[in-house]
Amino acid sequence: MGHVKKRRKLLKAVKGFKWGRKKLIKLAKTARTKAGAHAYMDRRKKKRTMRGLWQIRIGAFVKEHDLSYSRFIDLLKKNKVAVDRKILADLAINNKEVLEAIIAKLKK
Repeated sequence: MGHVKKRRKLLKAVKGFKWGRKKLIKLAKTARTKAGAHAYMDRRKKKRTMRGLWQIRIGAFVKEHDLSYSRFIDLLKKNKVAVDRKILADLAINNKEVLEAIIAKLKK
């Protein structure tokens, strides 16, 4: 790959960046590297934040049924109910009856 093609590819990658980072080769190189590093980190951070959101949603729902989040998760594990937090959070928003039935069954 010739240097012109390499530069064109680099400048295409940093299109939309601010100031010299979009048009100066030296700045564009570091900008692309850092952008890639941040993208990598944030893909992992997204998983953490989503899990936190699911916990909040489940906690808010089970609190209405006189349970704490930790007690609810403990009951799920003891009764060997294999439903993950993502599904439980979705049930808490879109299918309240199903989650209420699960809670009723766990309380017995």
